[in-house]
Amino acid sequence: MSVLRNRTKKKPYGAMIIGGLASCALYAALLMKQDVVNSYFSLGGAYAFLPIATAFVFSFVHGSFTGNFWTVLGVEAAKKKKEVH
Repeated sequence: MSVLRNRTKKKPYGAMIIGGLASCALYAALLMKQDVVNSYFSLGGAYAFLPIATAFVFSFVHGSFTGNFWTVLGVEAAKKKKEVH
């Protein structure tokens, strides 16, 4: 006799909270240390890559948090259906 199991995915509450805190910490650090950030970003040369790297870090952390946030709320992307010819 087979046992039917409820195969629901666990919602990523912990990852959402950690991602939210990390995102808040990044924005707080950026806003509290604007003078330091501006001084490094305006040096030129190899320092010109700092704004790009910073944008990637912010995008990754905030995007991860946002994805987990919508998953916890139950909003998922539509599954693409296979076309039968």
